[in-house]
Amino acid sequence: MITTDKVREIVEEWLRNNDYFLVDVQMTDDDRIVVEIDHADGVWIEDCAELSRFLQERLGEEVGDYELEVGSAGLGQPFKVEQQYINHVGDQVEVIDADGTKINGTLKQVDGRLFTVTTQEKQVPEGKKRPVKVDVDKHFSMDEVKSTKYILIIK
Repeated sequence: MITTDKVREIVEEWLRNNDYFLVDVQMTDDDRIVVEIDHADGVWIEDCAELSRFLQERLGEEVGDYELEVGSAGLGQPFKVEQQYINHVGDQVEVIDADGTKINGTLKQVDGRLFTVTTQEKQVPEGKKRPVKVDVDKHFSMDEVKSTKYILIIK
């Protein structure tokens, strides 16, 4: 029987020779194996096909009972692993915190499971009447936010 752990182990073997990283492995109720990989410079279809063939070879005949899907984590999808945060330092992100509040800003830094997003907020400086926009750093734990995703900005 094919298990998620077995698929993950085979994918990790393939990844040792590549610059990709594993985002997720799922086995669905409708007999599909879904593998998501990512790379700092994007995912190439040829590499997905190569990983798919590698999995088919390692899993043998048993894979015939499943539909195998290998692909990219997907632009605009919530981050699932630390490496996705690291790859997007300096980019615009949307964070939905534990309370469901949406925060947009620039992903400033990642330190282990903690990350910082710089947002702009209106504040009234002391002695002034009108508010001005100032940069404010907000700190989060990957384990405590509902989601974080890259915001594609087209100029």
